[in-house]
Amino acid sequence: MKQSAWRFLWKSQDIRQKLLITLGILALYRLAANVPVPGVDRAALESMLFNVGASGTFLSFLDLLSGGTVSNFSLLSMGVYPYITAQIIIQLLIPIIPSLQRRMEEDPREGRKLMEKWTYMLVVPMALLNAYGQVNIFNSLSPGAPIVEFGFTSELWLHSVTVLLVMTGGTMFAIWLGELISEFGIRNQGLSLIIFAGIISQLPANLVGLLSDLQTGWWKLLISIVVIIVVVYAIVWVQQGRRNVPVMYPGRRMGNRMSMPVKGTLPLMVNLSGMIPLIFASALLQFPVILSGFLVSSKTLWVENLARSIQSTFNGTSWVYWLVYFLMVVAFTFFYTDVMFQQQNYGDNLKKMGAQIPGVNRGAPTQRYLTRVQRRITLVGALFLGTIAVLPYVLNLVFRFGSQGAGVFLVSSAGLLIVVGVVRDTFQNIDAELKLHGYQDSILVR
Repeated sequence: MKQSAWRFLWKSQDIRQKLLITLGILALYRLAANVPVPGVDRAALESMLFNVGASGTFLSFLDLLSGGTVSNFSLLSMGVYPYITAQIIIQLLIPIIPSLQRRMEEDPREGRKLMEKWTYMLVVPMALLNAYGQVNIFNSLSPGAPIVEFGFTSELWLHSVTVLLVMTGGTMFAIWLGELISEFGIRNQGLSLIIFAGIISQLPANLVGLLSDLQTGWWKLLISIVVIIVVVYAIVWVQQGRRNVPVMYPGRRMGNRMSMPVKGTLPLMVNLSGMIPLIFASALLQFPVILSGFLVSSKTLWVENLARSIQSTFNGTSWVYWLVYFLMVVAFTFFYTDVMFQQQNYGDNLKKMGAQIPGVNRGAPTQRYLTRVQRRITLVGALFLGTIAVLPYVLNLVFRFGSQGAGVFLVSSAGLLIVVGVVRDTFQNIDAELKLHGYQDSILVR
């Protein structure tokens, strides 16, 4: 009988301490998520959330990444989203800036440190802009009084600056907590666990909300659970998908003899980009809504009508929005995968090791061949991510669940993609920690 090394999870003092630190920091994050921004009108916020209607997708996306803090308009209402955006921008700039690309190739460790430094420098202006846009779009969605008194007039400029600084500080606080988890808790999982905790915290409330309708609540809950199970299975199946490219590695010299070449494989992932295309496409689709929020109160009639037309098109209920969302996710999946794949530079790396793909010349021809293979299998991953993106709209269109159902399906599609990835990485990380401390699976002999 085989016994798992996980039975020693709580016996190892070092691992137990890391788990307790991680849980404690996550609890602190959830506690801070309930602290509102100074000057928030709770009545206006509740009225806006009740009457939000067409803009539910925009708020649901923000709520997904911030862990439900948007509904409280808390200090952490932006979550770690500005950091994710800054990180994506820096990664996309690497192939565009030759000096940075050379730095990454010559010294990857120093290159990563430089990337991290630039990312933190970019987070602050991104957080300020995001906070400014979020406050304005929320005030424009409020049917009555503004949620937060905001504006750079002589009476309000000090309060407005305070709101921007507090929201930016909340984002930096969330990033700091994530870094603490990565350093003292579960390694390299800080920011992922911050987002994970937020998504999981919303799931029970969404499921219970389905039961508010006593007549149809139970079958809605049953369908939602079935959808979640199917989506989790599909995510695991696609995320584990690999295309194994055969590679011949050179033999090793042992004394005066030379061993035979070794057959191996180079696994190429079906979904190399993960959740990034969904986040990037969603972020870009929010800009028309945010910009129209500034113009909707214009005194010029045609400008006001244009702004309202943009809001009605990109409000999350129009089929145009979801079609554009699907196409953008597919396009960004190809783009981001191509950028990341070129950075790995398999052609030169295999050439340096003396390895070769049978029938393909070393160097640039190998890179071109692998790029073609990667793009073909990326088509499956891109269509999968596009389907995950539009799943809330399709299911809500079929079952007519309303806003509560849309919230559940949002978590069961895009959110579960994050949840499954974080759970898998966390389990692998803990398993590696157990092996590092000498705890191995063993065979129990009776």
